[in-house]
Amino acid sequence: MTINLAIVLKIAIILALLMIVFSLFSALFYLGKDKGSGERTVRALTIRITLSILLFALLITGYYFGLIGSNAHP
Repeated sequence: MTINLAIVLKIAIILALLMIVFSLFSALFYLGKDKGSGERTVRALTIRITLSILLFALLITGYYFGLIGSNAHP
């Protein structure tokens, strides 16, 4: 059974995007629930920023190793 690394990378990218969106909406929920004075909003946004940086590194690494490519046509 061969695992295609490009497919695994694309699934990881989709999962990371979903986790980023979930973290963003949880921060919005905590902002409304805590009336802007809670630490949970800051924690959720910190998680979102960390996930975004990791996603960027994952995209750059995938492009460098040729697992993902550009769809640009001249």
